[in-house]
Amino acid sequence: MFPKQGVLLSKATSLALVLAVLAAIGTGAAIDRAKAAGRHVAAQDAVAVQISRYRAETRRWQQVMGRPPTPARPVRKLPPVQVWRSRALQARRQALNPPHKRQWLCIHRYEAAWHAHTGNGYYGGLQMGLTFQRFYAARLLRRKGTADRWTPLEQMWVAERAHRDSGFWPWPNTARMCGLI
Repeated sequence: MFPKQGVLLSKATSLALVLAVLAAIGTGAAIDRAKAAGRHVAAQDAVAVQISRYRAETRRWQQVMGRPPTPARPVRKLPPVQVWRSRALQARRQALNPPHKRQWLCIHRYEAAWHAHTGNGYYGGLQMGLTFQRFYAARLLRRKGTADRWTPLEQMWVAERAHRDSGFWPWPNTARMCGLI
């Protein structure tokens, strides 16, 4: 081998080595970008799951209260997950505190257990008749059956709907015992 050829060979080898390293670094960067993109997609999926969960919780509480569902599009300038989290917390807080909760608990104390089905034609802790249930809670009646199968909150919110129409008169004796009429 001639001395010039050895220098050229070592330069070519060095150049090939440098190109191989650069290619490896470039490939590594591409892999890193792909991993970052994958994490970004996974983060977006996690946010979508959170939004979906908060939206479902909001609608569930609104259903318990007999209220129409909130529109799906957020109107505030906050990230959607924060908007739906706030809506879910607000709906939950409202649902857990019916306007006349204390009065319903008093009536319940004189009526029956929340899951009572005594065979007298009245069901649940507020002793609601079948006609009453059909009129004020048809959807709940279809979905869960009679009031003895509803949660206490569901029973109280159905009673709230009746209260809007006729006050405490559907429970004349117990409402009188509670000092409500």
